[in-house]
Amino acid sequence: MVKVVEVNIHQAKTHLSRLLQRVAGGEEITIARAGTPVARLVPIENSRVKRKLGIDANKIWIADDFDAPVPELEALFEGEAEPGRRTPKRR
Repeated sequence: MVKVVEVNIHQAKTHLSRLLQRVAGGEEITIARAGTPVARLVPIENSRVKRKLGIDANKIWIADDFDAPVPELEALFEGEAEPGRRTPKRR
C-alpha cells in the first residue's frame, strides 16, 4: 500500500528535496492550498521496456558488396566532372 502524505505549499517549497526523496522511496505526496489538494508528487514508473534481441532477424538483407566503391561517386570526390556536367568553381 502506498503511503499518502499531504503538505501545504509552503512546506512543499521549503522541503522539496526531502519530499522528492520520500517520493523516490515510494510515497505519494499531495500538495494542498488552504486544505484543498492542488497537486500530487508521485514516483515515476520505470517505463523502460526490455528489448528482445533478434526480433528483426531475417527481415533485412544486406548485399555482400554494400560497401564496394562506386566509380561515379569516387570521380565526384576526386574533382572529376561527370560527362555533360560542369565542375563547380572553387572559391
